[in-house]
Amino acid sequence: MNRSLLKFHVALAASLASAAAAPAFAHEPAPQATAAQAPAVQDADLSRYLFDAARSGDTEVIKSLLARGVAVDARDGRGSTALILAAYYGHADAVRALLAAGAAPDLGDSARGNTALMGALFKGEIECARVLLADPRSDVDARNAAGQTAAMFAALFGRAELIEALASRDADFALVDASGATAESLARGQGNAALADRLAGLSRKRGG
Repeated sequence: MNRSLLKFHVALAASLASAAAAPAFAHEPAPQATAAQAPAVQDADLSRYLFDAARSGDTEVIKSLLARGVAVDARDGRGSTALILAAYYGHADAVRALLAAGAAPDLGDSARGNTALMGALFKGEIECARVLLADPRSDVDARNAAGQTAAMFAALFGRAELIEALASRDADFALVDASGATAESLARGQGNAALADRLAGLSRKRGG
């Protein structure tokens, strides 16, 4: 959605919701909504605009919506949060804004349980991944529905530059997913021997 159009829709929806909720002055008659308008006003759900803003990286709209009371960890129809969407689409400033507003960094989507960090690693959005890793609340060993961790995503997709960042957060590179794979075996399966050797070393170091 065009950013200007998105901002217009947000402002319109917010003004309708405010008008419906605001009490009338004592000397004024209560406003009467038409039958057609009432459901739209009563059911005004600004969270859908939060998802659009996260996809487009519009931090101004994100902050405005959160200030109006939209839940920062609201989920869309596929169970993704705004943080997951912002990270997946590579909007680091939006990721920062959502984390600063208290977004939970380790919530997974409904489909596969993938977190925002996993989405960033899948897409190669390195800056977003670094922002998420810098948040002390992030559990770097969080697992998705298949038992995979961020380290496994980094190994599978060759994100070697993120391995050291994960190591600095004391990630466990020896963890095994539901299929029996480790980060090292995934890297070797992709023919990335250098990365696999590094992961093997990190696994031994942590274990011993």
